[in-house]
Amino acid sequence: MPYATGRDWRDASSRRVMLFGMSGLGKTHIASMLRRSRAWFHYSVDYRIGTRYMGELIADDFKRHAMAVPLLRELLLTDSVRIESNITFDNLAPLSTYLGKPGDPARGGLPFDDYMQRQDQHRAAEIAATLDSAHFAQRAQAIYGYPHFVCDSSGSICEIVDPDDPADPVMAALTGLLLPVWICGSDAHTAELVRRFDAAPKPMYYQPAFLGAAWADYGRDHPGPVDPDAFVRWTYARALAHRQPRYEAMARHGVTVRADDVARIRTPDDFIDLIADAIDARARAAGPSPRLAQGTA
Repeated sequence: MPYATGRDWRDASSRRVMLFGMSGLGKTHIASMLRRSRAWFHYSVDYRIGTRYMGELIADDFKRHAMAVPLLRELLLTDSVRIESNITFDNLAPLSTYLGKPGDPARGGLPFDDYMQRQDQHRAAEIAATLDSAHFAQRAQAIYGYPHFVCDSSGSICEIVDPDDPADPVMAALTGLLLPVWICGSDAHTAELVRRFDAAPKPMYYQPAFLGAAWADYGRDHPGPVDPDAFVRWTYARALAHRQPRYEAMARHGVTVRADDVARIRTPDDFIDLIADAIDARARAAGPSPRLAQGTA
């Protein structure tokens, strides 16, 4: 860990953290609050994915649809209009729309092979965008003078790393640069996330093995053309359960904070206090180091 004690964290002239956990538990809310203080650089992995790494793919998909409209086709062919996405930190709809949902095309679904291709594109983009954290942490300080850095990670970060593998390139790069902070929800939070998703199902990135198994299981239980929304609703709760132990393994490289405590944060000082307490709690749980126990420190 880059900060051995809460005091180390409080006294640091440059604090660097990565917030991770399920979407909807406060990552972007906290990162945006820190950004508004003008002392923290807010790096959004999802924004980087949708602009730098998948922006052209998203725009090209828009253009394919536009070409089916005679008026827009003529304007596109004569370079009379420009079509691009307008992704922001708070609105990632163009990226979600491009990822899509697998199932019956008559109900807005994608053929499964096409869907898997887009999932693969997202995986490569998320790995690259996550590794870009190092570049942006240095850039934020060198160019803009931001002393502190917060990486607002994608909810699917646990799907692109193996936290139990010391040689995992993404995890090794992150833990050498940032303090991983898991925003952990309760059973009540999980139920609320499922309720929200059921009301408005949206595309997600899934680990290939998990997704393949879910698609096969759903097909056995629901023969015939797949309703895209029904499939992603059916899959979502399983995805939460699948991700939980992966988040827990990632948290061994950093600290854990409760979503309820995160929801009470109002200022950067509140955030600094919460993380300092989490670092000290981790140290107490680990017990004294062998050197301290032997009196040789």
